Amino acid sequence: MRGNPVRPADGGVPLVDSGTLRRARDGRFRARADLATRRPATRQVRLFARLVWHNLMDAVSQNGTSASEPRRLALLGATGSIGTQTLEVVRLFPDRFDVRVLTCRQNVERLAAQVQEFRPECVAVGSAESAEAFKKTLPADAPDVRVLVGTEGLCEAATRSDVDVVLGAVVGFAGLRPILRAVRAGKQVALANKETLVVGGALVTQAVADGGGQLLPVDSEHSAIFQCLAGESERAVEELVLTASGGPFWDRPADTFGDITVEEALDHPNWSMGAKITVDSATMMNKGLEVIEAKWLFDVPVDRIQVLVHPQSIVHSMVSFADGAVKAQLGVPDMKVPIQYALSYPSRWPASHERLDWDELSRLDFERPDLEKFPCLRLAYDALEAGGTAPALLNAANEAAVGRFLEGQLGFLDIPRAVERVLEQLPVQASPTLDDLVAADTEARRRVEELPLPTSN
Repeated sequence: MRGNPVRPADGGVPLVDSGTLRRARDGRFRARADLATRRPATRQVRLFARLVWHNLMDAVSQNGTSASEPRRLALLGATGSIGTQTLEVVRLFPDRFDVRVLTCRQNVERLAAQVQEFRPECVAVGSAESAEAFKKTLPADAPDVRVLVGTEGLCEAATRSDVDVVLGAVVGFAGLRPILRAVRAGKQVALANKETLVVGGALVTQAVADGGGQLLPVDSEHSAIFQCLAGESERAVEELVLTASGGPFWDRPADTFGDITVEEALDHPNWSMGAKITVDSATMMNKGLEVIEAKWLFDVPVDRIQVLVHPQSIVHSMVSFADGAVKAQLGVPDMKVPIQYALSYPSRWPASHERLDWDELSRLDFERPDLEKFPCLRLAYDALEAGGTAPALLNAANEAAVGRFLEGQLGFLDIPRAVERVLEQLPVQASPTLDDLVAADTEARRRVEELPLPTSN
């Protein structure tokens, strides 16, 4: 049973529940009796308030699982880039994980192989056709596994009673509903799907407050900020600095962007990622989405979140403080490191991930982003300031435009053009419900599919 939430002296949101506080190993954390009274949560609940502002050295997780017990994992989006790298981490620590759920949209051959290896209790796939194909793909000696279908199946998988930790790696808007359900059910969620907070930040914030769930960042940039904030007072934070690689076209002349091919856009210089996020990195929309995500994760206003282009991708992000100090988190570009940290938190488990070679690291460069050359970043800032359904429109228009670009139907420059037209033409609703967000998403996608966009190649 959880204890009452302990509040900071300024009467803000709970920092950590008092039950976990009492179980912390050492005596650093002292709860004042006058701060233990529960107050109604606001919509601006800080998702990380219970985690970031206290350095919980060796406390048990919120669901009561001790450090010696395997973490029962539901992996949503198991066959994608983040999903497969998550399973690489699981292979490093076979005694620390019990994979209960694996899901995918349609890559049933890979899912079947994963089921053979990790033997989950349940899978979820995107359609009835995929479910039939999955069953046919399983060999005769495969373990018995329950098969769920569609969005409701994904939500059921994310809220199973035999799951402690949900890693959300479903691409795009489709990840919102299951993550909402998971945090309402009190799950610990390792979030790799940035669109969940971009589209539904206010709803997810309230769901965390209502259900007592937790969110931990998987994105390398937000994981870096999370680590830099550990042990710090929120009032000491001056600015968040998200770093961006600049993608494959940072040094390319803007007047050649109309000739960019799909193959060039997918050739990222530093990171190995899925196709959609790789194109987002090339347009710098990915960084814009991360700015919106950071606002909801850390409750920092937009004018205190800046972006710097850092081509080496060694400094993953930074936090500047009121006394002039700056903390940065460094490491080689390897998504398995933030994935592992989200799954092992609050511990750091020794692992054989690649280390920085200080003899090879001769320089670290930083530049301001060029918002004229990369307008998607500017559009994301505009959508965040507009609020309401504007980020949902931005995200949906971008997903649709990137999809058409990958299919060869649009040019590279048509992506920001499509997003800007949708933002200009569709009204913004100030306080949307989930149904309102779904409607905005649907209409934005329809506009991108139907607009007579000029081709840029």
